[in-house]
Amino acid sequence: MSEAATHSVHPSATAGPGAKAAASTAGPGLLASLDPLLREWLPRQRWFAGKGRPVTGFTLVSATELLPVRSKLGLLHLLVRAHQPVLPTQGALPHPGDCYQLLIGVREALPPRLAPALIGHLDKGPLAGRTVYEALYDIRPAEVLLEALRTRAHIGELRFERDMRQDIPSGPVPRRVTAEQSNSSIVYGDTFILKLLRRIVSGTNPDLELPLALAREGCPRVPAPAGWLLADLGPDRESYVLGVLQPYLKGAADGWELALRELAKGQDFTAEARALGRATAEVHTALARVLPTVTLGPTQVQLMVDGMTERLELAAQAVPALQLYAPALRTAFEALADLAAEGRTWTAQRVHGDLHLGQCLRAPGGAWSLIDFEGEPSKPLAERRMPQPIARDVAGMLRSFDYAAHSVPRPVVPLRADDDSTATAADWATGCRAAYCTGYAEVSGRDPRTDPVLLRACETDKAVYEVVYEARHRPDWLPVPMAAIRRLAADEDPV
Repeated sequence: MSEAATHSVHPSATAGPGAKAAASTAGPGLLASLDPLLREWLPRQRWFAGKGRPVTGFTLVSATELLPVRSKLGLLHLLVRAHQPVLPTQGALPHPGDCYQLLIGVREALPPRLAPALIGHLDKGPLAGRTVYEALYDIRPAEVLLEALRTRAHIGELRFERDMRQDIPSGPVPRRVTAEQSNSSIVYGDTFILKLLRRIVSGTNPDLELPLALAREGCPRVPAPAGWLLADLGPDRESYVLGVLQPYLKGAADGWELALRELAKGQDFTAEARALGRATAEVHTALARVLPTVTLGPTQVQLMVDGMTERLELAAQAVPALQLYAPALRTAFEALADLAAEGRTWTAQRVHGDLHLGQCLRAPGGAWSLIDFEGEPSKPLAERRMPQPIARDVAGMLRSFDYAAHSVPRPVVPLRADDDSTATAADWATGCRAAYCTGYAEVSGRDPRTDPVLLRACETDKAVYEVVYEARHRPDWLPVPMAAIRRLAADEDPV
C-alpha cells in the first residue's frame, strides 16, 4: 500500500463514472492540520481498535474528494493509518498501525442537528476556516455513496461496484444506524443497508466473499450483496474492501434484542433457538458445497491447539483473574490434541467466524438470516479466511445465549413453552443451547454435542477471548465470561 497522499478527483453532481476531474485541496498539509483533531476524536469511536494506547501519529494512505471541499458542503474520503505503541501480543517487530476509513464532511459551520458529529474546526492547512465532522450523520454525503454505487462510479482510487441483477433505485432517504458496532451502517429507506468497514486490511474480505458465494449457491439465509466499495491502492493496485450494500430486511428483529425482550417478559425462547440452529446449519451446508473443505489431522489440530494455548497464556497475563483457572482450561485443549494423536480427524470449512445473536435477524414471518461475515476483526484476515470446524460458530452462539441470560436481572422464565414450572436465567440459557444444537442436527445430520471435546475446546477459546475483551473495553461485563470460565474449568456439561 502506498503511504503517500493521493490527489484524487471528486465526482460530478451524480457521482457517475463520467465524472469530470477537478482540482483537489486534499494535499500534503491536510493530514498535518487534521492530526490534533483526529488524536482526540478517533479513540472515542466505538470502532477504534486501539483503545487504551495513545495515538503517536498518522500516515495518510489515500485522500479522495467525493464532494468539492471548498463548496458549501464538501466530502472527503480518507484512509488513515494510526500509529500506536506495540502490544506484546503483536510481536517484537514494528507494527505498521491500523488503517481506518474516514468520511469527513466539510462545512463553514455545523447546523445544530449535526452537533454530535463534530470533529473540530481547522485554523490552518488547506481547509483553514472550515469545520470538519463525521459525514455519516449527514443526508447528502450518504446520498453520494449510494449514487456512486448505483452508477458504478470510479473516483480516483475508489471503485464502486454492483450486482446488475439487483435494482438500486435513486432517492431513498438515508438514515444512520445508531447502535454501537465495530463498523458503521446507513439504511436507505426500507430497501438497502450499506455497511462501511472502519478498520481496513488488504485482500479478500470474507464480509463480501462469503455472502457472494452463498448468493451463487442460492442460500436464502444470507442477504445477497447488491453493491460493494473497493479501493485499489499502491503500485500493485492491492484491493481493499471498504463497504458492502445489501438488501435491508424490513421489520426484522435483531436476535440479541429479541432474546433479551423475550427473556425479560419471561417468554420461552427454545423454539427460536431451534430455528436459529437450523438456519446456521443451512448456511454451513451451503458454504461446504460452494467452497473447499479440508481434513484436520494430528498436525493441523496440534497447530490449532497451540494457538488456543498461546491465547490462553497471553490472556492470563493480561487478566490476572484468569490465572487461577488456566491449568484446568488448558486441559480442554490438551484433550483435543490427545484425540488427534489417537487418529481422530475433523472436517474444516469456511464458517461465519464471529457468530452470535447480534449477527442474526428474524424476519416478521419467523425466518432467520445471518449477517456480518467479517469474522473477529482483531484476527488477521488470513486467519479469518481459514477453514475451521463448524464448532467454532456453534460455540460462539452457545456463548451468546449465556450472555443474554446474564443481561436481564434475575428473570424467572418457563422451562419450556408447554411447562408451567419455572427456571433461572442459567436454565434458560441451557435450554436455548440444547434447542440450538437440536435444530442444527435436524438440518446437518450432525449434532455438535456428539463431539464434546471439540465443542468444549472451542467454547473455552471463545470465553478466554471474551474475558480479555471485556477486561479491556467493558469491565462491568467481565463477570459474564468469568462465569463460563469457572464452568468450563470444572468441565461441566453445558448442554
